[in-house]
Amino acid sequence: MQEQKLDINTSPSPSADSGRVKSFPAENIRLRDKKVRDLMMDKRRLVEVPYTASLAHTINTLVANRVVAVPVAAPPGHWIGAGGSMIMESDKQTGVVRKHYIGMVTMLDILAHIAGDDQMNGGDGDASDLDKKMSAPVSSIIGHCLEGLSLWTLNPNTSILDCMEVFSKGIHRALVPLDSHMDNISGVELVESASTYRMLTQMDLLKFLKENASDLQTIISRNVEEIGAINENVFGITSRTNVIDAIKCMRAAMLNAVPIVIASNFLEEDCRQLIDGKGKKLIGTFSATDLRGCHLAALQTWLPLSALEFTEHISASPVYASPNASNVLPRELVTCYPESPLEEVIDKVITKHVHRVWVVDEQGVLVGLVALTDIIRVIRASLLSGL
Repeated sequence: MQEQKLDINTSPSPSADSGRVKSFPAENIRLRDKKVRDLMMDKRRLVEVPYTASLAHTINTLVANRVVAVPVAAPPGHWIGAGGSMIMESDKQTGVVRKHYIGMVTMLDILAHIAGDDQMNGGDGDASDLDKKMSAPVSSIIGHCLEGLSLWTLNPNTSILDCMEVFSKGIHRALVPLDSHMDNISGVELVESASTYRMLTQMDLLKFLKENASDLQTIISRNVEEIGAINENVFGITSRTNVIDAIKCMRAAMLNAVPIVIASNFLEEDCRQLIDGKGKKLIGTFSATDLRGCHLAALQTWLPLSALEFTEHISASPVYASPNASNVLPRELVTCYPESPLEEVIDKVITKHVHRVWVVDEQGVLVGLVALTDIIRVIRASLLSGL
């Protein structure tokens, strides 16, 4: 595999604000004293795949475990890890290295690989072409999307505030060693050795913050527009965009989700490209997270559909259907208003298990979005300023 380099000089520096922690008001003492280890109590065993696993096996692993990303493990000494990382699993008793985590593969990586050329847009060769693509080893697609180049670990001793800094800069997940050989180091690392790891995500952090909401009332009671949580740069696809083109757009722009807006009648609007979604009527969401509901057989059938049709089919997937539901209801759009309090947005993110909430006006016209990164960023800024 070709070596993939991550510019380490641009990586987060979680300890940059540590000198200001002592100035926190008394109400934040409980939260600031928490460590990453406090978030790991109920985390399940790490889901991973070997470097030899086919993409078909990998996508089945993602579906079976209801996750959207897995680390890829290889024998030590034969691979260069993502961004030059050296994240190893070693024997607890002897310290002998057993495996090297060489990168992270997401559902979007796999879909981007499938959509890598125009042959899947239709035609008689679809089935055989898809089978060929899905037989490729997972190691062959590491680094095709940005997240595969960002394999990090967070030491269990890292403070919650330093953890928030990492996740507020767009890192979505990190491995946490349970018995690190670097116990006196906190923060994010590219070199690590431990006998076992767990995965910590932005969603895990947000759930923890919600559990400690009593320490955060000053910030979460304010509306998302007032505190600067709205990202107004929102690019979308139209109701005419097909699944393949949607995936290509997401890969090119390094986006994990895009809004689906009503297509205009202007001939110059290219349904195969991203468009500025702001000011357009929101009618759906196309997300890499949704794709975890796609078993291979279903995916083969749904690829020729429009992205909007795809979202209607995916709502019938067992991954999303309520266990007690007798019929399948259309999936609701998860939205808020500029005047919505941050607490309400956090509740929606967690209860609906989404990674962004679309911000709309009273007519359902898109204004912007609030992502997990934005939420973590504004909460951390509030804690640091003592608001």
